[in-house]
Amino acid sequence: MQLRQGEMSLMRQLALQLAGIALDDSKGYLIESRLGAIARRIGCGNFNELYFRVRYGNDKALVDEIVAAITTHETTFFRDGGPFDALQWKLLPEVLDARERLGQPRRLRIWSAACSTGQEPYSIGMVLHETLGSLAGWDVQIVGSDIARPTLEAAQGGVYAPHEMARSARPALMAKYFEPVPGGHRVVDAVRKLVTFRQLNLLEPLPALGQFDVVFLRNVLIYFEAEARRSLVRRVAGTLLPHGWLVVGAAENLLDAGPEFVPETHCRATVYQPNRRTPVCS
Repeated sequence: MQLRQGEMSLMRQLALQLAGIALDDSKGYLIESRLGAIARRIGCGNFNELYFRVRYGNDKALVDEIVAAITTHETTFFRDGGPFDALQWKLLPEVLDARERLGQPRRLRIWSAACSTGQEPYSIGMVLHETLGSLAGWDVQIVGSDIARPTLEAAQGGVYAPHEMARSARPALMAKYFEPVPGGHRVVDAVRKLVTFRQLNLLEPLPALGQFDVVFLRNVLIYFEAEARRSLVRRVAGTLLPHGWLVVGAAENLLDAGPEFVPETHCRATVYQPNRRTPVCS
């Protein structure tokens, strides 16, 4: 199915309204390839009909399918490497020191805010095991959230095909923390039990998630328009503890988010500590 005159504008509105994604005219191929098949399957003769069916219908499953189709799910285990090195060697030690001062030395909460099919939160879980041992006696929760229900269902299963297993910067950990099952390899229970998955649209007000020591908000801000990006960053910062760290993608910066967002680079990763309380000199 091909886009007709004026339909790309409608599809841009749809992507923005449903997922906060700003598409330009160069993404017409994406609309035709990903949404055309859906439109034909549900009996729409063109993208105009699809727009009105989605916007003014009451089919939640169709909305979920459209969102899954227009969002990017490209991810790998230990993607980009640096953020996980920073977590292991910089962020975790400082978080644990802060927790010690709070009298909660064995508690950790980490949020993977755009987790796709689960590779990021499971990678975080593996780093925690490598850094802290068996985690016996620890209160640890990793929250993985994504807007697309089908990707979350895949994440919850924790089973990955051979080509997904091969795309990792830490093959030794993949061998250590996965077990063979029909169709691929599954994350071992010791890691899988640390992660809770939630469907969450980052454009909407954040539910009561609690407060976090670390938030990974990587490779999602680049798809949002400026005001939506600033709003999201401020709301995410509101979920961080005073010692909490925000990790963003390599191509992302928060220069327009506010003076409290001062970038730091550790292990080639860009991180922020927006709620840090700076001592006042007398």
